[in-house]
Amino acid sequence: MMRLALLGSTGSIGTQTLEVVRSLQDNGIPVEISVLAAKSNIQLLEQQIRAFCPRAAAVFDAAAAKELKVRTRDMDLQILPGMDGLCQAAAYPEADITLNSVVGMTGLQPTLSAIHAGKTVALANKETLVAGGQLVMDAARRAGVPILPVDSEHSAIFQCLQGCPEKKALRKIILTASGGPFFGKTVEELRAITPEQALRHPNWSMGPKVTVDSATMMNKGLEVIEASWLFDLPADRIDVVVHRESVVHSMIQYQDNSVIAQLGVPDMRIPIQYALTYPKRYPSPVQELDLTALGQLTFSQPDRDTFRCLDVCVRALKRGGLAPAAANGANEQAVEFFLQGKISFLEISQLVGEAMAHQRDQQIGSVQDVLEADRAAREYVCQAVL
Repeated sequence: MMRLALLGSTGSIGTQTLEVVRSLQDNGIPVEISVLAAKSNIQLLEQQIRAFCPRAAAVFDAAAAKELKVRTRDMDLQILPGMDGLCQAAAYPEADITLNSVVGMTGLQPTLSAIHAGKTVALANKETLVAGGQLVMDAARRAGVPILPVDSEHSAIFQCLQGCPEKKALRKIILTASGGPFFGKTVEELRAITPEQALRHPNWSMGPKVTVDSATMMNKGLEVIEASWLFDLPADRIDVVVHRESVVHSMIQYQDNSVIAQLGVPDMRIPIQYALTYPKRYPSPVQELDLTALGQLTFSQPDRDTFRCLDVCVRALKRGGLAPAAANGANEQAVEFFLQGKISFLEISQLVGEAMAHQRDQQIGSVQDVLEADRAAREYVCQAVL
């Protein structure tokens, strides 16, 4: 029996995870949802609770948690409010695997709580490793807890590495990027981009923050940092190529220059299911990849001069310490302002770069160090905009 704690259940990854769970159950694979957690969408959360009957539900927003308690008073359900509730859900005793798909820095503390409780962690919250990679990976090693990637690119690398005979055989990893909705556009063409345009991703269905990150290529920069921690590689052994079809999800290159890739239709349910069932594979609800119908696969270099967030993240990774946390925090705040119409599309990368450069060099000593760097970066962006 697989017993799952699902954090971020009402978001894009969370709802697709529940589709995977239902598919596994329909195929005779025993899966139980022990606890669900969401930010504030209690209307959808209530529907999920009634469909999957968890023992507990966590709601980050305290007022929404109170309302959910009223709405589910006919059920035997424990309500866990606030950040403490998220951390309790992540470490829930009746669960053995915690899938964290919370968006943003909110996911860091629950990830650490799951690790400290000895849970297997399926990680879809990239900010956890971007901002606090050293803390998280050190804690996981001490606890003997596996971190299984859910992001499609990192899952692809993880899958390709299953055939790696030894670490020294690996030369580098190659992350693929869709290029987002503005691939090929110039700086001048990007000056008047609206939030509505940025939210039209050509291949993937994601939440607004991640979709904007894809448009700026910040998402790929964050993934470079995440990959460095997950696979213990420096920045100069992580390449990025633009692959518009989003069929090759990422690749690895061995010392003999052989390249191994993982392919599939652009559907997050494949990496979600692999993280949940690793190392086994089962039938999934995802359609079969038809290469003959696709016809061709294309690859090109990213335009780093136009989409500057990618190199900002690479510089942050090379600096180390709290620089990635500052870049991530500044980006979260800048994307929020962009979606509110307070800044332009191009100002996102400008503000992220400035806030990252403003962060003084300092190694991570505690969670509080990370949270303070995050707070300071957001404050820098707020002062620059408001």
